[in-house]
Amino acid sequence: MTDDTDTNTGTGVDARAFVENGFVRVEEAVPRDLVEECLAILWRDTGCDPDDPATWTRPVVRLGGYAQEPFRLAANTPRLTAAYDALAGPGGWKPRGGLGTWPVRFPSPDEPGDDGWHVEASYPGDDPADIMSWRIDVASRGRALLLLFLFSDVGEEDAPTRIRAGSHLDVPPILEPAGDAGLSFMELAGKAVPASEHRPVAYATGRAGDVYLCHPFLVHAAQPHRGTRPRFMAQPPLEPAGAAPAADSPVAEAIRRGLGG
Repeated sequence: MTDDTDTNTGTGVDARAFVENGFVRVEEAVPRDLVEECLAILWRDTGCDPDDPATWTRPVVRLGGYAQEPFRLAANTPRLTAAYDALAGPGGWKPRGGLGTWPVRFPSPDEPGDDGWHVEASYPGDDPADIMSWRIDVASRGRALLLLFLFSDVGEEDAPTRIRAGSHLDVPPILEPAGDAGLSFMELAGKAVPASEHRPVAYATGRAGDVYLCHPFLVHAAQPHRGTRPRFMAQPPLEPAGAAPAADSPVAEAIRRGLGG
C-alpha cells in the first residue's frame, strides 16, 4: 500500500481518510526555504559533511530538541495549523514551541537497532526519565497527534517510517480495560503489534516540507536506510489543549470507532 490516497494538496484535510487509515499527508506544509534554514543547523550539529559520505559513519545520529525560530515557524505554518484544527478540533491543540528531537538516518549496511513496531507513549509513568515507563490510555491523554516532518526527500529506499494503515482502530479495545491507568509503552507494544499484523503497510514517503499527521494510536516503525542520501525527519507530538483530544474531533471519533461506536 502506498500513501497516495492519503495525500492532501489543498487547504483542507480529508478527515474521513484520517479516521479510516489513521494518517494523512499535507504536501508542502513547510516552505522549502524554511526547510533549508533548519537543515543548515541540523547538518552542523550532526558533525558530518553533507558532501562527504565518508563522514556518515553511523546508521542513526540523534539530535536534541530544537526550538530556534526556524523550527518554531516550521511547526506552526498556516497550512499546518489549519490541518491541526481539522483533526484535533479548532482550538483543541497547543501551538508547538519547536520540532523536538531528530533521529537522522544515514545510508548504512548496519541495522539501526530501533526499528521495532510500536505506538508512541504520551505521558510519564513512575519514572519520567525512563521512556519505556511512559504510558498511553484510551482517551489519548497528553497527545492529540503524532507528527512526521519530512525535511529531506524520502523515497522507499530512504528509511521511510513504516505505517500499519488502520492499526489505530486496533488499539482502543486493548487500552479500554486498563482504564485511566493506561498501559506502559512496552505493555501496549506487546499487545498492539500482534493485533495489527493483518493491516497493510504504507510508507511515509514524500518531498522535503511534507508533513504526516498521524493518529496517536497508529502502529508504526523505523527501518534501515538503503538509499543514498541521509533522511531528516522530526516526529514531535501535538499536545491537546485539554487533558485529551476534544470529544468532537476526528481523533476522538476514530477512538470511538475502534471501540465499536
